[in-house]
Amino acid sequence: MPRKKNSEPPLTPLELELMKVLWETGPANVQTVQAHLHTRELAYTTVQTMLNVLHRKGRVKRELKERAYIYKPALTRQKAASQAVREMLDRFFGGSADSLVLNLVENRQLTPEKLAEIQKLLEDSDANA
Repeated sequence: MPRKKNSEPPLTPLELELMKVLWETGPANVQTVQAHLHTRELAYTTVQTMLNVLHRKGRVKRELKERAYIYKPALTRQKAASQAVREMLDRFFGGSADSLVLNLVENRQLTPEKLAEIQKLLEDSDANA
């Protein structure tokens, strides 16, 4: 299924790492983001370049304070997760959430307890509609 023209592409793995730091620490300069990266060591200039890429894409905002930019997320963790799930649904399951859930059940990623929890959420959602 083709991507909608107005949808944004999902974050790359490196962009996601940088966004996780900003979601956890709040507004931060390049040095702070670099220091909080847990999965890999990156040069200061690499972190700076990637934060500028995220800024150009509208994923982060920046403000000049003294002589350094302070970056803060413009994209929430929830919206990023929604975009990633939508992309995965489109790419692997033809846009079908049912197919995704069936795949999770078939691969034993959803336990009977979790399925019961989902069923209760659906029932509560129907009752509140």
